[in-house]
Amino acid sequence: MKDFPEATFVPEIVEAMTEALDASVASLPHPVSSTQVNLLAESILRTAQQGERDPVVLQRMALLELQITPRA
Repeated sequence: MKDFPEATFVPEIVEAMTEALDASVASLPHPVSSTQVNLLAESILRTAQQGERDPVVLQRMALLELQITPRA
C-alpha cells in the first residue's frame, strides 16, 4: 500500500471510508484479492484526502479506479 504520511482524518471520516471500503469489497465477485482491496483502500484514502466525505461517492470512485487500473 502506498504511504499517506500527511493523511489525518477525524473519526467520522474514518467511518465513511470504512463504509466505502466494506461496500466496495462486497460488490466485487469472489474471490477478492488482497491487491484489489489495497487498490480500493488507496483510492478511498486519496479521494477522502481531496475532501470527499460521502461514502457512496468514495465507493464509486474506488470501483471506477479499480476498473481502469492496468492488470499485470
